[in-house]
Amino acid sequence: MSIRDVRKPISTQEFIKVLTEAAEKECKARSLLKGKPTKPTVSGTAKILNIHRDTLYSWLREFNVDFNEIANSIFTKILSETTKARDKHVYLIGEALIGEGNEVAHVDLLIGDKTGPVGEAFAAGLSNLSMGHTPLLAVIRPNLPPKPHTLLVPKVTVKTLEDANKIFGPAQAAVAKAVADAVEEEIIPKDKVDDWVIVCSVFVHPQASDYRKIYHYNYGATKLALKRALAKYPSLEKVFYDKDRAKHPIMGFKVPRLWRPPYVQISLDIPQFERTKKIISQIPRSDRIILEAGTPLIKRYGTKVISDLRDVARDIFFVADLKTLDVGKVEVDLAYEETADGVIAAGLAPVETLNAFIHEAKRLGIYAMIDMLNVERPVEKLKMLKDFPDVIILHRGIDQETGKTIGLELITELRQAFKDKRFLIAVAGGIVPETAREALEKGADIIVVGRYITQSKDIERAVRDFLELTPTMRKDIDLFRVHVE
Repeated sequence: MSIRDVRKPISTQEFIKVLTEAAEKECKARSLLKGKPTKPTVSGTAKILNIHRDTLYSWLREFNVDFNEIANSIFTKILSETTKARDKHVYLIGEALIGEGNEVAHVDLLIGDKTGPVGEAFAAGLSNLSMGHTPLLAVIRPNLPPKPHTLLVPKVTVKTLEDANKIFGPAQAAVAKAVADAVEEEIIPKDKVDDWVIVCSVFVHPQASDYRKIYHYNYGATKLALKRALAKYPSLEKVFYDKDRAKHPIMGFKVPRLWRPPYVQISLDIPQFERTKKIISQIPRSDRIILEAGTPLIKRYGTKVISDLRDVARDIFFVADLKTLDVGKVEVDLAYEETADGVIAAGLAPVETLNAFIHEAKRLGIYAMIDMLNVERPVEKLKMLKDFPDVIILHRGIDQETGKTIGLELITELRQAFKDKRFLIAVAGGIVPETAREALEKGADIIVVGRYITQSKDIERAVRDFLELTPTMRKDIDLFRVHVE
């Protein structure tokens, strides 16, 4: 291979200038080819300079210049320029689920500038076909697409001609008509129809059969998704309000979170599985109930008892009272695998164990609860931890129950000591309605009750003795909540 002779730079400054210019050209060319910012290479830069790469390597050594340093600097610059350019473009996201049965429609969409990332996605989708998920332009009828031009992408693999007819028929027409109507109704600005494009991902169930419903639901879902995209829905306030309250309709069960104290935590300490199931079946339905798989129950049956009890406690918040003293991470994992929503460690455990325990619980998305039974200085112990637990339990043990006081003064002390932390306080140990009322008045969030309920002849009445303690406790299900999207 013959290489045309190129004049060698006479100084380090000249070499760095020539090298940087060439490397930047190569970086832009590679980035354009790859579709994303890409670092320049020695070989590519040598081609821009029209010299052999070995020659460039020799110059780098002679002038003592680090190519990687220059390449990283150029890459950072190009990346920054690309990010700024992208930020100038409209990039909006919308989603909607409408309908029921096999014809239910779920639409995810992007809407934005042709010259921005949405336009890039539009072009890539139209030019990179995938078997069973072939993108197609939405059309109101053959030869009449809406504006902005819309790319429809099937979510579910199209396997048969019947599947294809649903996509190329009612779904395609529904999406196109929704886009056209959105422009007419000024949901989409009319002056943007030639500047924007839409990428619309559509779900059509393989067993869907009613074409009118497929059209009807996909039209509604597309139009709602467009409204949400242009309104930048949802707001953070909406997300924060619903994240611990919502129930996914297809999932089939609710994942409870402790968002609205106070709660009654029922300690299931009796080490008899069938009797425990019978107790649970008699507990009145309430979103203020927490169930605790007590230590004796877990010691007899293992953490698997939680999964087994889900047959009669499907949507209830379940805590595993492990009283962990060692191997914090391992014990959290054991409870998590059996669907526990929260886990309890002993506050007497070493700080290292509690740190591992809390870290693992938060990593897995379940509540870390620390039981302060026999901990002489709870505040000092908590200050030693890297992460803060979700729940602190002020606990008097069964063998210590000689009076009614349970250290309620600690509630105020904890609140004052950790004003910057978000946590709940539970009280436990021989709790009866009288001590529960006092604890609630002093600011407790969770009342942990055992024998008063589990050994009662009328379990439902015993539970209601606590659920009816205060006006707040009596407000059970969120009856006045209106689901407006």
